[in-house]
Amino acid sequence: MSAVPGAVSSRLPAFPWDKLEPYKKTAVAHPDGIVDLSVGTPVDPVPALIQRALVAAADSPGYPTVWGTTELRDALTGWCERRLGAVGFTHHNVLPVVGSKELVAWLPTQLGLGAGDQVAYPRLAYPTYEVGARLCGAEPVVYDDPTTDLDPARIKLLWLNSPSNPTGKVLGKDELTRIVAWAREHGILVFADECYLELGWEADPVSVLHPDVCGGTYEGIVAVHSLSKRSNLAGYRAAFIAGDAAVLGELLQIRKHGGMMTAAPVQAATVAALGDDAHVAEQRERYAARRAALRTALEAHGFRIEHSEASLYLWATRDEPCWETVAYLADKGILVAPGDFYGTAGERFVRVAFTATDERVEAAVKRLAS
Repeated sequence: MSAVPGAVSSRLPAFPWDKLEPYKKTAVAHPDGIVDLSVGTPVDPVPALIQRALVAAADSPGYPTVWGTTELRDALTGWCERRLGAVGFTHHNVLPVVGSKELVAWLPTQLGLGAGDQVAYPRLAYPTYEVGARLCGAEPVVYDDPTTDLDPARIKLLWLNSPSNPTGKVLGKDELTRIVAWAREHGILVFADECYLELGWEADPVSVLHPDVCGGTYEGIVAVHSLSKRSNLAGYRAAFIAGDAAVLGELLQIRKHGGMMTAAPVQAATVAALGDDAHVAEQRERYAARRAALRTALEAHGFRIEHSEASLYLWATRDEPCWETVAYLADKGILVAPGDFYGTAGERFVRVAFTATDERVEAAVKRLAS
């Protein structure tokens, strides 16, 4: 059997979701079926106006451009100014990407990072930040507060994530301003993962692109946004980055060579999605109702909820090892994600997604009440 050159996969952690399979089998065996609250994948329909835009652009025989159509760039810049408070945005401040996970995983490589460099991210975090560092051979490091926990000399890329996956924690405007100023002082590039920004419940998340945070200049900062959650477009792989024109220009050149193109029909669908706020408000209402029902049921059942002021998750604990909680809920036919998927600091928590259908959420609530 021939060897795989380099064996890059050997640098990576074990794929965490495989460990959940035995518990999924237990939950599936429940007489009323599984309630899967483990992965935050949208289940509601893609809004009709977005589907229409996709279909209308289906006859797209030619190659799309990496930078996107003029209409897409107009939509991206307009949305950033209208929704995030960005000022003076041009097409050079935006770049479509093929889903945000791809961007997170390959960004350190595309920035030319490698051995001797450090990529920093929150102590409790989406696992792909670590994966991105390991793919390029850089050193992943974690923080609670980057300004006090990190040695800035080796940090080349600082990930922020507000609202947080998994905890739902939101960084306030003053905290973001302080971190951005510190990073700029030390020449550290900041990428802020803001994919849950439109899903604030007990807080109003602020973008790093807001002038109160960045001082009206985008030097050294880039925000990452996705349409997966706000518009039920996880299957479309529709996302974009926005901010420092020099950084985006460099990434554009690299991504051109790599053929990292958003499909033309998806570009058209993105224009429609960003031009309509009604479907976002409607989807928020669905999630708000599911969140309230699950939170009430979990707390009545003896769980404690921490943070969770935004995003699509409840960060819940019974003050026991997370896998005991996973097993306990699996016996009730409810599958959740163990907190240690997101770092050792989560080992006594579980992440409960409220992205299941109304019927499945109602089933979970009934099981928790019994």
